Amino acid sequence: MSKNSLLLKPIKVGNLTLKNRIMFPPLTTGYEERDGSIGEQSLNFYERLAKGGVGYIVIGDVAPVNTATPTPKLCDDRYIPSFKALADALHKYDCKLAIQVFHPEYEVSGLNKMIMSSVMAAKAAEQAKASGDMKTFEEKMAESGKLRKEAFAKLHYDTINFVNEATVEQLQEIKNYMVECAKRAIKAGVDAVEIHGDRLVGSLCSVILNQRKDNYGGSFENRTRFALEIVESLKTEVPELMIEYKLPIITKNPDGTLRGKGGLEEEEGIKFAQILAEKGVDMIQVAQANHTGNMGDTIPPMGTAAYNWTLPIAEKVKKLVNIPVATVGRVVTVNAGEEILENGKADIVAYGRSLLCDPDIANKIANDEPVRHCLNCNKGCVDAIGRRDYLSCVLNAENGNEGTISIKPGVGKKNVIVLGAGIAGLEAARVLATRGYSVTVYEKSDKIGGQINLAAVPPRKSEIMRGIEYYEQLLPRLNVEIKLNTTCSTDELNKADAVVVAIGAHNLIPPIKGADREEVVSAWDVLSGNVKLSGSCAVIGGGLVGAETAEYLANEGCKVTIIEMLDKIASTESPTILPSMMKDFEEHNVQQFVNTKVNSICDSGVLATDISRNTDLTITCDHVVMALGSKKNVIDFSDVKTPIYYVGDCSGERTADISSAIRSAYSTANEI
Repeated sequence: MSKNSLLLKPIKVGNLTLKNRIMFPPLTTGYEERDGSIGEQSLNFYERLAKGGVGYIVIGDVAPVNTATPTPKLCDDRYIPSFKALADALHKYDCKLAIQVFHPEYEVSGLNKMIMSSVMAAKAAEQAKASGDMKTFEEKMAESGKLRKEAFAKLHYDTINFVNEATVEQLQEIKNYMVECAKRAIKAGVDAVEIHGDRLVGSLCSVILNQRKDNYGGSFENRTRFALEIVESLKTEVPELMIEYKLPIITKNPDGTLRGKGGLEEEEGIKFAQILAEKGVDMIQVAQANHTGNMGDTIPPMGTAAYNWTLPIAEKVKKLVNIPVATVGRVVTVNAGEEILENGKADIVAYGRSLLCDPDIANKIANDEPVRHCLNCNKGCVDAIGRRDYLSCVLNAENGNEGTISIKPGVGKKNVIVLGAGIAGLEAARVLATRGYSVTVYEKSDKIGGQINLAAVPPRKSEIMRGIEYYEQLLPRLNVEIKLNTTCSTDELNKADAVVVAIGAHNLIPPIKGADREEVVSAWDVLSGNVKLSGSCAVIGGGLVGAETAEYLANEGCKVTIIEMLDKIASTESPTILPSMMKDFEEHNVQQFVNTKVNSICDSGVLATDISRNTDLTITCDHVVMALGSKKNVIDFSDVKTPIYYVGDCSGERTADISSAIRSAYSTANEI
């Protein structure tokens, strides 16, 4: 990496010159205000990306109408000032701003009326209650509930049918809304508009979803008519804006099934890209089609799709058009982006989740600094989109709180000892060293990473090691000394100015009769490779660790049964990952016993009770694997006089996931 990186090379796009090839694609962040305006959280987030060197930012899902669902809005002149404040902030860093204009796949005005009527009925109910009129209160509350239920039913119905039932007049009205939105964008100082080729526009393009019989359905020309009408109107009405088109492609899974519904299949998509270029579109972003029902199909987690799986289509498009082409989706590393540009497969690289993880990618390339690469775990980002929550990154404690959280300068000179080189200890060391302190890390094992080394073992999980590789590259540059196979003496601890304890946790073995038998091992023993199992295995505990251990054993050839007291296996797993895990369980015939309590372990296997039916059962097996959680490690520091701080698994009664470990380490190290 250097200032000569192709990623940092400027590029002309329409009437704009982007200072580099690094793009932040349209992601639903949830950072906007409840009314859809750009508030402090949104502004701080996007400005942080610009400060980190991003050349081009697209604000996702900007609605030209006042939608009932939460999303950024530019549907009225009153929104212009907040978007202008954002544009001004980004322009200070020579970062260009685009809005992704879209229309949802439902009748907005009709749904809004139903929701507003429900709200008004609820207000009337509260007024009646305040006056003591309980009869009217109950009537109005029932009316409000009925209208709300009808609104949700309409939303569900429209999402499936609006593409086919929208009148020609409604489509023309929607097009006009989009043009007016673009005009407001100009007043706000926005540089470009991206047409969202998915959602309603993509539904109309799709041979799968579009069943219309008029001029907007049937043939390729008809299905793409509305999209081209939008392009033509924007070119005519807002010629000063650079126009980008997000081109969603319905791809194919390895088994030949289609991935996505809204958009065009590859052959038609490539043909349409040529038409878009001919009609004056300035840039095309080739992306995965949405409308799948699972966010993991559009933004796949680690191990479930090839790196940048849509790139082959982007490469074909690039060969046929004379405008810049952007690629997006699982371009994780800087090297991958540089290789794409070097081989001429695309002109611009969109780093989405990667920029949540490290907003300084561009600046770090220029300064030849290590980049914190995204895990593609989907835990904080994509899962949040599904929950209608705001985005966060498990590895970046500042993400989503850029205006309020940053690393503080140190207070004088301090020598700080960190005990434990798991991810919490490593993050604490990073923050402490960045603050200017002298840091020494003691790790009693022969490698850093702690439980991450175990978490990387199950199927599809090896990419999680990127979280540790970052510290391996960075900490030596920060002059952090790491002592492996070493414990720290009390004398050494007492010589330090502060001690950060990050000694983690251990696998919990509950007091179950027979748990001390020779055939009983822990999930940690299995994942660490300390024991090798064969034959039939019963995994007690169907949480995340238990489920992943069971999947690992199944792939190693064992016959596996999972026993879980709750009613669901892997209840905390990302919904984008869970389908792959369950498919693997099905292929390997992994048996699942939920609502099942373990009573004891004996010669024949596990004796348990189905608590939903109150029946006893025996699960025969050769080995039993305990995966019932973990318990924090404890060390006696009664002879240590130095201030002690705890982070990660050992810092509370409940052990931590990666996100919690990172955040406890960051916040604690930032206050020493």
